[in-house]
Amino acid sequence: MKRVLGGLGLAVAGFVALLVVEAILARRGEVEGFTGPSSAPHTFGDDGPELAYVVIGDSTGAGQGAPYESGVAVGSARHLAAAGRRVTLVNLAVSGSTMGDVLADQSARAARLEPDVVLIAAGANDVTHLTRIGAVIRDLEQIVARLRATRPGVRIVLTGAPDVGTARRLAQPLRWVAGLRTRQLNRAIAEGADSQGLTFAPIAARTGPMFAEDPTLLAPDRFHPDARGYATWIPVVTEALDRTLRP
Repeated sequence: MKRVLGGLGLAVAGFVALLVVEAILARRGEVEGFTGPSSAPHTFGDDGPELAYVVIGDSTGAGQGAPYESGVAVGSARHLAAAGRRVTLVNLAVSGSTMGDVLADQSARAARLEPDVVLIAAGANDVTHLTRIGAVIRDLEQIVARLRATRPGVRIVLTGAPDVGTARRLAQPLRWVAGLRTRQLNRAIAEGADSQGLTFAPIAARTGPMFAEDPTLLAPDRFHPDARGYATWIPVVTEALDRTLRP
């Protein structure tokens, strides 16, 4: 029996390792061929109260797959400005980042800006890398602590991972595993957001069925959204931003 269980464990471990390799290979070309957004400040709106808005995360925030102006960062900044604010957007998101990468490479830069609002758009690469959920949550907690250390009143919105299980770039059974991992990770992120007083923008739950039904919402790389795909995410993010900024 022990030999059978041991063999089964090795088979499962090998299968999981294969899935991770397939996921990384499926994404490598797209990340290497993408030029991320400038981190220079970009202002939206002419008058009204000043609002410093920072985006950190992965391709969800960087806008890979569509013109940058069609992505979540610019779309949400325009929405905030339309409410009568002068919004200064700084986008530090880097495609391919895990939550650990956001902690190591982006969070300190974001904290130094002392923003009023931060969008943390990360999780997809933790799905494809099968990062332990506990590790993701610990990294997220450290990001939040770092942001609050320099700006105690900062408002923070989390997107979690989009529904990676709808990405046609991934073959089955990887797509099925990615969908399951997306749900598991987002459940933990949503619980963490609630316990830390953050706002969760459930882009996977709200838009995953749309991507599953309509693959034309994906860019030619069949992994990231195109402009129409990002247009389904933006309202979910702006609703969360409105909630977190509500007096």
